[in-house]
Amino acid sequence: MIDFSKLGKQSQSSSIEPRDIFMALPEKSEYYEYPRDVQSEVWKQWFESRDNKNTIIKMNTGSGKTVVGLTILQSCLAEGKGPAVYVVPDTYLIKQVCNEAKKLGVKTTQDEDDYDFIMKRAILVINIHKLINGKSVFGMRRSNNVEIGSALIDDAHACIETIGSQFMVKIPSTNDAYNEIEELFDSTLKTYSEQKYQEIVKQHDPYSTMLIPFWSWQEKTQDVRNVLNKYREDDNIKFHLPLIDIYLSICNCIISASDIEITPKCIPINKIQSFEQAERRIFMSATLADDSVFVTSLGLKTTELSNIITPDKASDIGDRLLLFPQVINKKLSDVDIKTILKSLSQEYNVVVIVPSYKRKDFWEDEADLIMDYQTIYDGVAKLKSGHVGLAVLVNKYDGIDLPDEACRILVIDGLPNMRSEYNSFIQSVNPSSKELLREQIQKVEQGMGRGVRSNNDYCVAVLMGKGLSDIIIRANGKQYFSKATQKQFELSQQLWDQICEENQTPSLEEIFSLADYSLRKPRNKDWIKVSKDVLSSVSYDTQPHFDSISVAFRNAFEKASISQYSDAVKIIEKVKNATTDERTKGYLMQIMAEYINFINPAEAQQLLLSGIQYNLGILRPIQGIQCNKLINKTTSQAQAVVDYIVENHLDPNNYVIKINAILENIAFTQNTASHFEAAIKEIALALGFVSSRPEFERGKGPDNLWGIGNNKYLVIECKNGTITDTIKKHDCNQLNGSKIWFENEYKGNAFFCTPIMIHNSCVFDYACSPDPSTRIITPVLLDKFRNNVSKFVENITKVGTYKKVGITQQVLSQFNLLGDQIVDCYTTPYTIK
Repeated sequence: MIDFSKLGKQSQSSSIEPRDIFMALPEKSEYYEYPRDVQSEVWKQWFESRDNKNTIIKMNTGSGKTVVGLTILQSCLAEGKGPAVYVVPDTYLIKQVCNEAKKLGVKTTQDEDDYDFIMKRAILVINIHKLINGKSVFGMRRSNNVEIGSALIDDAHACIETIGSQFMVKIPSTNDAYNEIEELFDSTLKTYSEQKYQEIVKQHDPYSTMLIPFWSWQEKTQDVRNVLNKYREDDNIKFHLPLIDIYLSICNCIISASDIEITPKCIPINKIQSFEQAERRIFMSATLADDSVFVTSLGLKTTELSNIITPDKASDIGDRLLLFPQVINKKLSDVDIKTILKSLSQEYNVVVIVPSYKRKDFWEDEADLIMDYQTIYDGVAKLKSGHVGLAVLVNKYDGIDLPDEACRILVIDGLPNMRSEYNSFIQSVNPSSKELLREQIQKVEQGMGRGVRSNNDYCVAVLMGKGLSDIIIRANGKQYFSKATQKQFELSQQLWDQICEENQTPSLEEIFSLADYSLRKPRNKDWIKVSKDVLSSVSYDTQPHFDSISVAFRNAFEKASISQYSDAVKIIEKVKNATTDERTKGYLMQIMAEYINFINPAEAQQLLLSGIQYNLGILRPIQGIQCNKLINKTTSQAQAVVDYIVENHLDPNNYVIKINAILENIAFTQNTASHFEAAIKEIALALGFVSSRPEFERGKGPDNLWGIGNNKYLVIECKNGTITDTIKKHDCNQLNGSKIWFENEYKGNAFFCTPIMIHNSCVFDYACSPDPSTRIITPVLLDKFRNNVSKFVENITKVGTYKKVGITQQVLSQFNLLGDQIVDCYTTPYTIK
């Protein structure tokens, strides 16, 4: 029945200001009687600049971001800037936002065909997958795309990871399309690196990858497109290919035994037309320190982001005490830390975030709860409802709330994984990449934020892993933390300093006794006061910060996407000329060559040849290069150790951290071949030897080559992922081949090499014919080597001995690390089964 009394009446409130809208909401819960100060501050700033197409709002986790976002979109609707869409990283958060809206009295829907959404009266709440995919109703239809007037992306940094995966075609090796694409590049892969080709295509080694050389990729782009179109109804292709199809020639392609991964150099977000044409786009994120990702992944212009909206002060963040046990005491092991955390979990909920299922296995024997993407909702509910104990969360650094007693101790165990195989390639070629360092640090900070969800909440955050300590401390990754987290890190470090003054190697119990200041009830008032005081002085940075190389990548990509390749080259060349880091310079020259190849293939090859002088890891030119022989240093080994310390600007603490991070990667672990080989090279340099990775750097030769003095060399093949009881014929032949390679490259110079295999076993299969001089490094011997390197570092970093050449020489000898001692002390003869 129609109620005619409702017709012709206007809404009671005509205000479009967010705070007024909030106060006038008639059905909101009593909990929302008044807004928080930080919410009012953000609303006011946004309203004054609301006519900007793009706006970034930074607020700390737990400061009421959802209410801010919903009210802003309600304001947009009131002003006639609808339809309004609220976008979150995952399905779990859709429910969370809708529940919050219900308590607030704001009408929402999850259906784009909902009448109230169409009539611009309700906010559509969706996840980022719904907005961005190759079949998106928001821009990928030929007609009748769902219009967006105002879009708000919540947890923008978390959404960007999903956006990246949507703009990626990943074809598993079980798919026929994989085989057809591999066949297109079969001869190219063989020519470029026969060994890698055999590992991937013939042996199906799960740990080997290859970047398809750009000259071959560009030449066969249309052939690749034909294959992809042939299988375009496959789920791996149909939701992804339409997003990158027209950019295929300027994509990167990585092939491995498990899949083929095709990714654009930057994200062409303009493919989602309704989002691109939205009148207002609001990006809400945590208060992270670098804004380059808004440019590279979301296509925003640096000129558009002259001002970032933030609360006036950082006092909206809760109390967080940080512990870094393996920085405070370098001798502590992961097992030690796991044991004490299990003990603490009897009293507190302890949540451990691990980067992978493989690392999950380390915790499984002590875990009371394990959560992944399938079980996370029930797991979080259990933690919120009471005491669970020790919970492990697999690769989930954002998008969940663990307030109050749900999580009193939050552990970040190790470095987060790279977003793509191409990023892993960049990391291997250019370890100093600021973009990748920033990405990992920001993910760590997002993870640390799970345990503090309001101003009154508190949590102890524990950082684990020598790799994590290496990038945060030695590589100064902490500069990419937000200002508030940097302050909390500095305050916590002052606590560490005080206990180290009393004992240079404090016990695990002494270190974790610091947690009592934050956790033990009644809570320590002095700690609470100083913790709040350090944050009260922190003001948010309203000026955006961009990495010049990341911005150049975006600008060059946009030029190349419209075939202006010369302009793209000039953009990259400018930042190349400005960088002082040689490996970065070499990598940038490879990017330049990729664009030059479209207009002058010969010049592209010459540029690669020049780039290799700076970075041996970049793509090698078609015509190949002469192998520069690895010549032993004329200085003493001890002097070379001191030179290494000086050249890397290492004080005693940072030297210990760096070596520990290297040694952490020297272990018998599957799926770590690239990191292992890089660590074997780096530890040789740290010990004063010369070292290279011929197979990685030139496509031929052994995994590692050490020059240990007196014309003696070690030809090393690394099989640290092996678990077999014997050495197989293929591995034996590979080592024999590497010895022959050495003899060909170094013939006529009285050079001598010892072929060494790092393997789980020292027994060859009966069908093998190893060179008689072959030696084996077994897990036991590798551990002995690692332990002696640790003891060496510990001894030369003592007061009065650091950087003293004479003492360094003595300590090298004491721990059997001189060149003449390596083979005798850390290798064993083989036997044949």
